[in-house]
Amino acid sequence: MTKLLLKGRVAAVLPENTDTDVIYPGRYLNITDRDQTAEHLFELAYPDVRAHIQPGDFLVAGKNFGCGSSREQAAAAVKYAGVGAVIAVSFARIFYRNAINLGLPAIVAEVEAAEGDELAIDLEAGRIENLTQGREFKAAALDPRAVELLEAGGLIPYLKKKVGSTGFSL
Repeated sequence: MTKLLLKGRVAAVLPENTDTDVIYPGRYLNITDRDQTAEHLFELAYPDVRAHIQPGDFLVAGKNFGCGSSREQAAAAVKYAGVGAVIAVSFARIFYRNAINLGLPAIVAEVEAAEGDELAIDLEAGRIENLTQGREFKAAALDPRAVELLEAGGLIPYLKKKVGSTGFSL
């Protein structure tokens, strides 16, 4: 399956205005190891979510996911916990940008899903199918630059590939 075709299970359905303090508490901002950030994902508000995320699972949320501070650690904690994509009605702009830069698909769509539902996502076509419920939903088209970053695995791998081909290194 390519990076633009995803299939997985809904690990959690989160409310509107899930802010970065809920996603990744500020008290852990001194942690520099991104893999360790995953240990504190939703620690204060939804610790049970973190405990049952399996690699490739999806988070589904309401409006304004990732609002609050601009901390990159919130998106990093989601990615390094193994989440395959976040689907939300809308995202705070900085969270959206951080997610794409880290290679974490952030999909703007209003979907009806419950924890445990199986979803199939075609990022290029902008289509999400809830396989459990037998329903299909439209997602906002990704900017071609976002598609390039996701295909590369994020901004750093993208730049290494681009800059590496010219003889410069990062």
